[in-house]
Order: sequence, then C-alpha cells, then structure tokens
Amino acid sequence: MAFCRMADGKEDKVHGHIMQLFWLFFIISALQPVLQRRYLEAMRTRKIANIEKKRGSRVILLIHRQETMNLLGFPLMRYIDVNDSEEVLRAIQMTDDEVPLDIVLHTPGGLVLAATQIARAIQGHKGKVTVFVPHYAMSGGTLITLAADEIVMCQHSLLGPVDPQLGQLPAASLLKVVEEKPIAEIDDQTLIMADVGRKAIAQIEAFAKRLLSDKMDENRAAALAAKLATGTWTHDYPIFAEEARDMGLPVGPDMPKEILELMTLYPQPVRRQAGGVEYLPAPRQREARRAISTR
Repeated sequence: MAFCRMADGKEDKVHGHIMQLFWLFFIISALQPVLQRRYLEAMRTRKIANIEKKRGSRVILLIHRQETMNLLGFPLMRYIDVNDSEEVLRAIQMTDDEVPLDIVLHTPGGLVLAATQIARAIQGHKGKVTVFVPHYAMSGGTLITLAADEIVMCQHSLLGPVDPQLGQLPAASLLKVVEEKPIAEIDDQTLIMADVGRKAIAQIEAFAKRLLSDKMDENRAAALAAKLATGTWTHDYPIFAEEARDMGLPVGPDMPKEILELMTLYPQPVRRQAGGVEYLPAPRQREARRAISTR
C-alpha cells in the first residue's frame, strides 16, 4: 500500500510539472505578439530618430497596410481618413516653420477631405518638404505628393490619377453616361450622382492646379491638373517615376536606404496562408571574380 501511495505521489508531481509547462507555454505564446509589436515599435522609433538626426528634419509616416481581423479573418483595407489628417496636422504644428519635413507615403489613397487637409498643410510649410514614395502613393496619396517641393521615388514606385470616385463608380464615367444617353432613360439617382461627380471633378481639378502652380507655369499646371483629375485613365493607372518626371513633377531618384529599411519595420500582417514571395532578407552583392593565374 505504501508503494502504491508513493507511485501515485510521483504521478501527481509529474502531472503538476506538465501542467506548469503547459501554462508557461500558453503565456509565452499569448505574449509573443505583444512583445513582437513592442520590439517593432522600438525599432521604428530608433530608425525615425536616426533619419531625423541625419537629415535635420521632421519625419512623418503615412503608411497603410491591409489589416486582417483575427476573429473573423477577413481583410480590412486601411486608407487616408480624418484621423490621419489630424495626426499629420498635429505633427506639422509641432514643427518649427524652418525645419524640413520628410513625409514617407505608402497608401492606396482615401478620403479627399483628409488628403486635401494634409496637402494644404504641406504646401503652407515654409521649410522644404520632401515626400518619399518607396512603393506606391495612389489617388489621395498622389494629391499629397503634388504639394511637396521634392518627390523621391524608386524606379518602379507608383503614383496615380486623382479623379474622384463616388462609392465604387468613377465620377468621370457617370458624367459620360449622362452625356451619351437620352435624359429620359436615366434614373434620378444616376442624375444626382452625375451632378455631384461634376462638382467633385471641378473641385479636385482646381485644387490640383493650385498645388502645381508653384512648380510650373499656369497653363502647364492647368493642363496637368485636368489630366490627373478628369478621368483620362482608369483610377488605378500606374504613373511611374519616369512618366511623373516627364509631366513636370519634381521627382528625384535618390531613395535613401534608411527609408527602405524603415519600410521593413512595417510588415504586412501575417495571413493564414503563406505568401507567394520568399527570399533571404539580406543584401546580395555580385561576387568578385577570382583572378586566374597562368603561372
């Protein structure tokens, strides 16, 4: 009987150790995302501080990634909204007028109101404003870049048209429907949306011209504003650095490596399925050829 009690005691002790290890593993797993996020935040803060010190500027990031909700697992696209404009305006207000601004943009676009506020604040800043576009700044993001003194893009970075969208419909396409179809065949809602679209295009075109007027003569600014705002292309038309430069925009090619390094600290949230791109995350240099001796 004593032997049985000793055996039972050992089993209970082993079971207790297993439960402790289980709970320890559970706690570590639960804390891992929090610790990883804190680590990334600390690395971002350090990198931003280094860039500001090196360039003598205020660095402001406007980066939108596709977020995935943990509970239901469906994607949520982030975009420029009024919260972003409030934060950017606050950062600019906290910056001396003569201090240069470095804006890092990575966004699919967003609300015209918010983008307009940011663009006006950038254009009104006395110090030099440089917008860095490491990957893409479409729609409202492009509107913001038009306010900058300098736009720095990689060879394959993208800007895009700024023509307004009403819900899922391009305002320019709604106007085309109204112009080409008999009025009796068009419903009231379409007519109302076309009227709103006409006003939206006029507003964006006028604002884009204002942003461009300090970079080129008035006629060229008006022509480029019309090209970007009136539906010349589809809304996702890619404007690469070379074409943007040909348009007269002040585009420079010298993307600092610190900006690209900073972007790696804003990873896309991990999805359940692995992505289709994989590589060793380290610079790869061409190896020097060994000299062949004939001796």
